[in-house]
Amino acid sequence: MSNWFECKVKFDRMMENGIQKKVTEPYMVDALSFTEAEARIIKEMTPFISGDFSVANIKRVNISELFFDETGDKWYKCKVNFITLDEKSGAEKRTAAYMLAQAPDLQKALANLLEGMKGTMADYEVAAVTETAIMDVFPYAVDEGPVSVADHPDLAPQE
Repeated sequence: MSNWFECKVKFDRMMENGIQKKVTEPYMVDALSFTEAEARIIKEMTPFISGDFSVANIKRVNISELFFDETGDKWYKCKVNFITLDEKSGAEKRTAAYMLAQAPDLQKALANLLEGMKGTMADYEVAAVTETAIMDVFPYAVDEGPVSVADHPDLAPQE
């Protein structure tokens, strides 16, 4: 099971009019701990950002599934309610699960979600699909291996 962290990276971006502006952008990282999430986002962002940047915030997010689409440039958060029947009372019970779908627009995000959910045996309903500010998602890759603090001395505990 993946542990997803939303990392906010703060850096200076050159705007189209030539002025530098400090921006903060959210990214998603699959990691085992907050320390590993910070190390992974630093490793992933270093080639793309010239100059200094900092990790402004890291928070754990409850995402159960991701649906990738190479044509998409946006990420949509999808709330899916799984419907179960309570045997004692006979009432329907809804359990929410949150997923991310990559897509160019809202309709394609919904289509990607429904395509990804095709093999699901449980009854479900799509409760919401909303566009997020997430810029990119970095899943854990087996060939990467864990990131150690030795690779990033700036993450070592300060004495």
